[in-house]
Amino acid sequence: MSSQDIPEENLPVTQDTTGSVKLADEKNPFADPGLPPHEHRIQDIDERAAKRSERTVALLFTLSMLATVGFIASYVTIPVDKSVYIFPLGHIGALNFALGMTLGVALFAIGAGAVHWARTLMSDQELADERHPIEAPPEVRAKVMDDFRQGAKESVLGRRKLIRNTMFGALALFPLSGVVLLRDLGPLPGTKLRHTLWSKGKLLVNMNTNEPMRPSDIIVGSLTFAKPEGLEEHDHGFQTEIAKAALMLVRIQPDNIKDKQSLEWSHEGILAYSKICTHVGCPISLYEQQTHHALCPCHQSTFDLADGARVIFGPAGHALPQLRIGVNDEGYLEALGDFDEPVGPAFWERG
Repeated sequence: MSSQDIPEENLPVTQDTTGSVKLADEKNPFADPGLPPHEHRIQDIDERAAKRSERTVALLFTLSMLATVGFIASYVTIPVDKSVYIFPLGHIGALNFALGMTLGVALFAIGAGAVHWARTLMSDQELADERHPIEAPPEVRAKVMDDFRQGAKESVLGRRKLIRNTMFGALALFPLSGVVLLRDLGPLPGTKLRHTLWSKGKLLVNMNTNEPMRPSDIIVGSLTFAKPEGLEEHDHGFQTEIAKAALMLVRIQPDNIKDKQSLEWSHEGILAYSKICTHVGCPISLYEQQTHHALCPCHQSTFDLADGARVIFGPAGHALPQLRIGVNDEGYLEALGDFDEPVGPAFWERG
């Protein structure tokens, strides 16, 4: 059955933008039902109800802040390996459960507060606007700004200071959860980058023979590599420790040592320097005995071992750290302490 077969009095009616009602015709057989009559909410006519809604929204934002604080407190205080029994989940990690619950409550409370605020206190007047071309003439821009100001006014944000302050507090505090999670990028290095296994009395052990070294084992013009006593290749943390404690020994005639401190820290012309390049941490293994220069094979940083191992070429940022050495009662070479500064490349907290 077409619209022509329907009696005119039974056709749906339409309402124009002026509010007048007219019958649908052949050109417009489908009537627009229009907007229903606006019904005022109780908050629009009763200030006491509006205050209750305001307190509810503020309570939700405050709950979000408390949950965020709980998230941080849980992260700091609950051990990673602690488990709890939660019915019906069974035994689960206490830390994961606490973090998930507090983070979920913090997010839910912010969202629920915003929704309750919009549904009970913001203006709910429905407006119909004609479609227009996608362009922004001056009058449209002016209208947008007027609408923005009107929306800001209708949001009652300026008048409902309790909502405004608690919302800002919740939004400002919640991002701290993400900041705390940065802690899981890895353990803080503390001072471990500043120290190695070398200490007073540690014997210098030859890397090749695994035997303690005497001054006579090192001849002029040679380059010998050593490790601290007690560090074995089968140890679990060998690679980590040798990357900081690797040592190279060179013997130079005392008259040819230019740096006064280097001479004082040596023994009979035997100098002990870190083997780790100060550029990106490559092991130094090339030595030119005529010039006393040590060369890093990775990026050709060159160090003058006769002059405090200072950098004379390449991208390395500073000299190789020197280890002060001596001889014990049995005639073996020993360390008289740790390196005078952190070994390897510079790092962000190095001062």
